[in-house]
Amino acid sequence: MNDSVHTLTAMPTARQAGCPFDPPKELIEAREHGPISRFPFPSGHQGWLVTGYDLVRSVLADSRFSSRKELMLQHPLIDYGDIEVPPAPPGEFLLMDDPQHSRYRKPLVGKFTVRRMRLLTERVQQITADHLDAMEKAGPPVDLVTAFAKPIPAIVICELLGVPYEDRGFFQDNIDKFLGGEAGDEELIAAYLATQDYLAQLVAAKRAHPTDDVLSDLLDSDLTDEELKGMALILLSAGFDTTANMLALGTFALLRNPEQAAALRADPALADQAVEELLRYLSVAKQFHRVALEDVELGGQTIKAGTTVILSLNTANRDPERFPDPHRLDLRRQDGGHLAFSHGIHQCLGQQLARVEMRVAFPALFDRFPTLRLAVPAEEVGLRPETADIYGVKSLPVAWDV
Repeated sequence: MNDSVHTLTAMPTARQAGCPFDPPKELIEAREHGPISRFPFPSGHQGWLVTGYDLVRSVLADSRFSSRKELMLQHPLIDYGDIEVPPAPPGEFLLMDDPQHSRYRKPLVGKFTVRRMRLLTERVQQITADHLDAMEKAGPPVDLVTAFAKPIPAIVICELLGVPYEDRGFFQDNIDKFLGGEAGDEELIAAYLATQDYLAQLVAAKRAHPTDDVLSDLLDSDLTDEELKGMALILLSAGFDTTANMLALGTFALLRNPEQAAALRADPALADQAVEELLRYLSVAKQFHRVALEDVELGGQTIKAGTTVILSLNTANRDPERFPDPHRLDLRRQDGGHLAFSHGIHQCLGQQLARVEMRVAFPALFDRFPTLRLAVPAEEVGLRPETADIYGVKSLPVAWDV
């Protein structure tokens, strides 16, 4: 083993002032030392931090590394002591390995195909246009998060799952609480349980009166109501929160890089490339954890069985060995293969839906408001804390010429 390998002694909890889109400088520096670093967890457990693209990608595809919730005993910021972590609830397949993971994922694969998601484009265009109309009618300034970034993915995922329109606000508020990184433990647990209770009632309602939606489509399977509830929770939270934060943070990034916004405005056909580059550049799902099930050689180091590995997706997507000039936002970048949607068996099921929403929303926004700009100084834009599962902005006041 190479004893000169870098050690990151603490997980950073803030980004560098003036650099809201870049990973914390401590993570960038760790990557500069090499693609893998030692990381001592607050519990005393000796773990590893993987920051290089190739190594992160390889772990995500390696079945010797587990996603099982009950193995995730280490937290990079908190010492949980001797607490016993239970397995993931039925249906919450992101925190499971195969074969349990595939049992839940397989029935969903046909619901989120590229073709099916593209058929949704017209509906996404209508939802986007409706919210742009409302923004224009209200006049500047508006908070882009509440007026645009949140409602578009919320409406789309609720329609897909058959969630009543009037309940949309309930989900937005509760998902914000258990994914936003700022709620206290009691508030977080209350929001999670309230969402679970609602979904249990929703599944029961679908059993009684099926409708034309993904959740109702699953009723003919051997899945129990408890399992359907867990699957709905994963789909609802992942389908809403990540895209909402990409739309808001992506707009912020484009407003801070006006030449890139001008390129998108001048060439709407650039939308596909622009979305992929924003996904790479922002990497709102910052990191995942895995636990070695056996001794594994990784980057010249031996990862012992039972060891927790932190996978830093945002530094992997800024790896200069994979992406030239990685800290520059370039909507015409030709380098694909980012890891923003993860990789391997847990690669994001709804990635095509997210792409459709962003490919529609970004060009439409900048076309409708060609003079769009921040309504506050950039340093006053409220950012989610680094402790949040999904990075983003809490509010984004914008204005335009009328």
